[in-house]
Parts: sequence; C-alpha cells; structure tokens
Amino acid sequence: MNQHSMPTRMTKAPSLPGPHEGYMPGFGNDYETEALPDALPQGMNSPQKCNYGLYGEQLSGTAFTAPSHQNERTWCYRIRPSVKHSHRYEKIDMPYWKSAPNVNPDVVSLGQYRWDPVPHTDAALTFVTGMRTMTTAGDVNTQVGMASHVYLATESMQDDYFFSADSELLVVPQEGILRFCTELGIIDLEPKEIAIIPRGLVYRVEVLEGPARGFVCENYGQKFELPGRGPIGANCMANPRDFKAPVAAFEDRDAPSTVTVKWCGQFHRTKIDHSPLDVVAWHGNYAPVKYDLSTYCPVGAILFDHPDPSIFTVLTAPSGVPGTANIDFVLFRERWAVAEDTFRPPWYHKNLMSELMGNIYGQYDAKPQGFVPGGMSLHNMMLPHGPDKNAFEGASNADLKPEKLDNTMSFMFETRFPQQLTEFAATEAPMQDDYIDCWTDIEKKFDGTPGKK
Repeated sequence: MNQHSMPTRMTKAPSLPGPHEGYMPGFGNDYETEALPDALPQGMNSPQKCNYGLYGEQLSGTAFTAPSHQNERTWCYRIRPSVKHSHRYEKIDMPYWKSAPNVNPDVVSLGQYRWDPVPHTDAALTFVTGMRTMTTAGDVNTQVGMASHVYLATESMQDDYFFSADSELLVVPQEGILRFCTELGIIDLEPKEIAIIPRGLVYRVEVLEGPARGFVCENYGQKFELPGRGPIGANCMANPRDFKAPVAAFEDRDAPSTVTVKWCGQFHRTKIDHSPLDVVAWHGNYAPVKYDLSTYCPVGAILFDHPDPSIFTVLTAPSGVPGTANIDFVLFRERWAVAEDTFRPPWYHKNLMSELMGNIYGQYDAKPQGFVPGGMSLHNMMLPHGPDKNAFEGASNADLKPEKLDNTMSFMFETRFPQQLTEFAATEAPMQDDYIDCWTDIEKKFDGTPGKK
C-alpha cells in the first residue's frame, strides 16, 4: 500500500483530511506513507543518512522473533528520535483509571448488573482524565486480560500527550466527535465508528464536537485481529478493506509539553519542550486504524434456530487457548430476523465468558426496557441471564414473519476472565439497583401435560 500524501502538518486544530488523502484501506496491511516527498527511504530501512535530516526508528508491536504472519513493526522517519520525547518521570495519580488485578473486598462483583449512562459533569475533562474504569479482568503485569472503561471528554488535550505501554485501546464512541492526533497520522472518530490505538503509540485527543462520551476496551493481551470465518468463507462480517489507517502527518512545534505514560497500571509524566508527533514518513503494519460499524455485514440463521452470538464477532484478541478469546468485540446491529418456529431473541444461558455490553443507540431486542443508549450491563461468567418477561412473551407469541430489527446498535466486550467491578462502578456510576428484578415475574408454565407448548 503506497500512499504519497500532500504535505500535512498537524496543528492544535489540523484541517480535516479529505476522504482519499486522509486514510489508507486495509487491516494489517504493510502501508507506506510520507508527508513530504522522498522522506521515505526506498529499498532499505536504515540508511546512513535520511532525507531532511530525519532519524530512522522502529516501533515494534511484537517480539522480534514472532512468527512472520504475526510480526508487527513500523519504521518511522522523524524529526527527533523518541528518546528526546522522554525525560525524567514523576508518578502521578489517575484515580478513576484502574488496572487489573483490582479486587476490592468491599465490592461484590458476583451478580447481574446494569447501569444508566454515566452522566456528564461540569468538570473540565480530557479523554485521559475523563476515563472511568468499570471493570477489570486478568493481570496487566502479565499482559493477560482487559479493562472496560467509560470516557467523558469536554476539552481537548493541549500540548499534552499520552501513550499506554500496557495495552492497546479499542475506542467505541457513543456521543461527540474526537480527533486522535497520533504519531502516525490523524483519525477522526464519531459514533458508529471504532478505533484501535496500538500499545506504545503516542497521541493527543481533541474534542471536535462535545461533550463526548463512549466506551473503551483496554486490551492487555495479544492484539486484536479479525476472527477466522471458517465455513462462512472469505466474505461478510468485518471485511479488511473497510478498516482505515491514517496517512502520515506531523507536528514541528516547539512548546512546553507533557507526555503521560501508563505503565504496569501506574501513571507517570515527563516534561519536554516540543511536540512528540514528529513522524514525517512511515512504513509498516503496526498502526492505528478506524472502522465504520455500518459496514459490518451480519450473518445469521435463514431457516430455523438461533446461532451463538459469536457469529457477530467483529474483532478478537487470542488468548493462546484455541477458540477461547482473551477478548471478543461483538456487534449487534440492524439485521433481519427470519427464522421459522424459532425463539428469535438471544436465549437464556450461562456462559464461560463474561459479557459486558454497551448500547450505542436504539433498543436491544432481548431487553426492550431499561437498556438505554450510553448504558452498560455486566453478566459475569457462569451467571444466568437472558430476556425479561416482556421480551420472552413477545417473542414466544409473535407472528413469525420476516422482521427488520432496525435502529439498534449494541456491542459486547467478552472475555474468558471474570470481570471485577471497580469502586466507581459499584458506588458512583448510576447502577440500576432493580435490574436483577427484571426476571422476577417470569412465570412457571410447566404443568406436566404431554405436548403442551
């Protein structure tokens, strides 16, 4: 993939890239892009002298010896090497952003929980300072598991930059529009889109339209990848061409700045005198991407029965156990229900995986009441859940004509680990205390009569 963009320099409010100039298509592609002509070396990675007086530097997202089909790295040609973007660090407190293990003995994580949207406040919050952790799972220090967050953002990060050494971030906006100014280019992100920000990549987040709110899955483990389609074949679900990576864009600005680093669940800050977003050209396959969820093509039952929800997986992060994910990102969007003689909503079940759901917009078919846009629910591992009474009765007695499930988009962060509630989720977030009661009025219908339905 070769993209020679027009010269692009980011400022505090960079001009919006055009649809063809701003992004390169593909997932896991080997991209190349330059913001100045001939800034990208050809035929080699590390010339004795780079054009424009640039420094060559490799950003590795996997071990050097990872198998070739998993190996990820990007060569950057930048104004200053990254060692100039790092100085003495001081620990800082980020009280609402938690990492696993985070087991609070005073918090009961065993249960079925649901929350209303976390409300906006009058506080000035950036994407980083407005992060509110809801659950954690696994162990950040051994790079397994995840955390789920809600972000609230009212203002842009000004000469303030961030990266996580712990994780990649899957960002799911629900309100507002954000701009991620990264070392490798610009990503604009709005509801019905997602972005993946790789581990170790430096960026600044601007609020283009606010206040902004959304969800974040912090992945401690192996990177997200597209799931294997198996018998489905080569098409449908999430297609690689619909993912977009940014073209090169850079800042050449001297100004007092800070870089905040998340490392082993702790936060540290260093002060520098310039912008670290100074990559003029790059090539490789370790890069941020965005994806339009409206391009996800669902696959489902077209005669009878209901497939497992895994059929709706957009991205998966492997665990090392075949078929059992560290994280699955699952999407429930508009689709047709056509199965005959079938209970069409998700059925009652208990699951080895723990499921955290979020509502982007509309109504979820298994919970037509109470699960509102911006809200979340948690059904931890091996805890039963399923439709409430109204959803069950409606689906059991419906006239089974083809039905369009319209104006609906919910998602699930699913992990093999139990998800532990944070103190914020248990005491400050707007938990629906009566959620567990949504199954109370389900009736016993059994009377032993043969053939009764």
